[in-house]
Formats: sequence, C-alpha cells, structure tokens
Amino acid sequence: MLVNTYKLRMFLMVLSVGWFTLPIQAQVWSLEQCIDTAQAYNKNLQVKRNNIAIGNQKQEEAKASLLPKVNVNADYKYFTNLPYQLMPMSVFGGPAGIYKETQFGVPHNINTNLQLSYPLYNPQMKAVIQSAEIATELTRLQFEKSAEQIYFEISNLYYNAQILKQQILFIDSNLVNANRLLRNMQLLKEQLMAKGTDVNKVSLQADQLITQKSIAESNLEQVMRALKFSMGISADRKMEISNDMNYKTTGTYTTVPTLDFQIAATQNRLLKNELNTLKKSHLPTIALFGTYGLNGFGYDKKPNDFLKFHPIGFAGIQFNYTLFDGNSSRKKQAQKKLEIQNNELQQALVTEQNTMQIENAFNQKLTSQKSIVLTGKQIQQAKLIYDQTIIQQKEGVASLNDVLMADNALREVQQSYISAVVDYLKADLELKKVSGQLGIKN
Repeated sequence: MLVNTYKLRMFLMVLSVGWFTLPIQAQVWSLEQCIDTAQAYNKNLQVKRNNIAIGNQKQEEAKASLLPKVNVNADYKYFTNLPYQLMPMSVFGGPAGIYKETQFGVPHNINTNLQLSYPLYNPQMKAVIQSAEIATELTRLQFEKSAEQIYFEISNLYYNAQILKQQILFIDSNLVNANRLLRNMQLLKEQLMAKGTDVNKVSLQADQLITQKSIAESNLEQVMRALKFSMGISADRKMEISNDMNYKTTGTYTTVPTLDFQIAATQNRLLKNELNTLKKSHLPTIALFGTYGLNGFGYDKKPNDFLKFHPIGFAGIQFNYTLFDGNSSRKKQAQKKLEIQNNELQQALVTEQNTMQIENAFNQKLTSQKSIVLTGKQIQQAKLIYDQTIIQQKEGVASLNDVLMADNALREVQQSYISAVVDYLKADLELKKVSGQLGIKN
C-alpha cells in the first residue's frame, strides 16, 4: 500500500513537472485584435486623443471669456518722502500765478478693492468661440486620419506577415521535394546510374531553398517587430498571426466623403470664420465694470498716531471703438481670402484625385482577383506535372533537367500566387481607404 502511494506521488510529481516545462504557446492574433490593440495602446493615437482633450479645454476657455471677471487687489505703501503738490497762493489771498510747494498725505497708505468686469457686447469674442469649436472638430478629424493611417499600416504589415508565412510553407514543401530528390540521386549515383554533377545540382537547389527560407524568416521577424511597434506593445511579447489568408472577394464599397475631404472642408469653415472675426474687429465693444474697496491712511508718530479706512466704490460702462488701425485689418482680410481660395482649390483637387484612386484601386482589385484564381489552378497543374516528372525520372523516361525545370515552374507559379494575393489585399485595402470606409472611430 505504501509502495503504491509512493508511486502515485512520484507519478503526479513527474506529471506536474512535465506540465510546467511545456513550451508556452504564443497567442494567435487576428487582424481585428491587432487593430483593437493599436486603438488602445498606439502612442500616436494617444497623443491625438490628448489633442482632442486640449481642443475641448480651449473651447471652454474661449466661452469663459464671456463670463464676468472678479479680481481682488490690495497694496500697502510707505512713503519715506511724501509727494509734493503746488498750491496756488491765490487760494490764501496771495497774488495770482504764484505757487508754493507743499506735501500732502500720511506715510502709511493701504488700498483694498474688489473689481468686477463683464462684457455686454463683444461680437469678435463670439466669433473666436466659434473658431474654437471648429478647431476642436478639426482636431477630431485629424485623430481619425491618424487612426486611418494606423489601420492601413497595421493591415499592410499583417498581410505582409501572412504572405511571408505562406512563402515559408511553400519553401518547406519544396524543400521536402528537393531532399527526396537528393536522396534518390545519391542512390542512383551509388548504383553508377547518375553522375556526381547531377547530385550537386540537386544539392545546390536544396541549399538555395534553405537560404530562401532563412531570408524569409528574417523578413518575417522584421515585419512582426514593426507590427508590434504599430500596435503599441512590447517587442519581446510573444505573438503569432493567423496562417489563414482568407481574402474575401468583395465588390465596391459605398463611397462617403474621405477624411482628407472632410479635413479640407472643415479648414474652409475655420478660415471663413476667421475672416468673419477680422470683419467684426471694426465693431464696438461694450463692457460693464465696477469697483468697491477701502482706502486706509495711517500715521505712526505719537501722540497723534492713527489708522483710518474710508470706503470707495463706483460703477460704469466702457465703450471701445477702433477708428483707424492703419489698414492692418484690411490687409489681414485680403490674406485670409486668398487662403480660402487656396483651400477651395485643394478641395477640388482632393475630389478629383479620389475619383481617380477609386477607379485605379477597383481595377487593380479585379485584376488581382482573376490572377488569384488563375495561379491557383496553375499551382495544381504545376504540382501534378512535377509529380509525374518525378515518376518518369524514376522510370528513366525523364532526365534530371526535366525534374529541375518542373520544380522551377512550380516555384514560379507559387510566387505568382503569393504576388497576386498581396496585390488583391492591398488593392482592397486601398479601395476601402479611398471610399472612406477605413479607420478607427474615436
């Protein structure tokens, strides 16, 4: 019984050790997971979100300019020498035009007051508030533009990584065929049925495949590091991507105004509002103001020392109107009108360019889609030809050169298939972008 218990404990210990020593499998990430992670951790997007928050604060700051302002002021002055004033002697019955200097006041002066100001009418400030609102909207669009670029970049990197993994799978398959052929040629050489050069040719082909695989794996590592960087995660984090290159054949996308056009249109609104602000600079401003406080006067010489406070208060309305500013405002308005004209030309250019890009991307997508179907069939045919050539070579009907040519044909059509898939995925991604259907929403 004790022996059985001991064996059971040893079995569980070995099992637990084996369990904890199993290699940790890296998580397989889908494209959607990569994009969602970038939305949360990409530092560029975090900066853009902060810019949106800054824009909101500036908007609130502009609105606060219409609220009343209250200030408290206090000061204390000690006069080592009291200020002089000139008194006309005529006040005391002397001749006119004769003045006598005299000192007024006490050495200690204390002033405290509460000041209130409130803008009653300021059309320029209201235009500034509207500009702040439009600028905040522009910042949001710029965030979406950066998000769209991140989406585009991550999708491209993800597709490139999938293509490289598919390329490695093709190389592994070709390497199996090359090694099998190499073993056959070595046996034939031992039986004096093949030359040493034939073995060397096949060996060289196998070495070339090994080199190609090493290069593809190195490229895959670089792409994965770039993908992690764009996602905003550590380069040391273990991750794998899906091997399934499941490209979906889709048609056209509903075209909506692209972010480039929306940004240009919002900039146009901002420029026009700035022009309106300049025009309103000629309008008057009216503000209400008031002050209430205490003035203190003190004297510290005995026996007549004292400190007395006296209230002071007043209220009024301030009116400001610019009669002439040296034509500065007019020059600024002329500059702003030219900026608006340039912006409208930019909008027209963006629209024309977008139409061209949609047509090009759609045509590229159709061409690539046809190439995928065609090269897929060609791979099956090339694989069949290769297998038949191997059999014929064993039967002595086909030569080694025939086998190598069939192998090269298989590789070429595999590479053509990969290129067609790359072109299709990138064309579809580009079509989404120029149709306004790409991006991460805030």
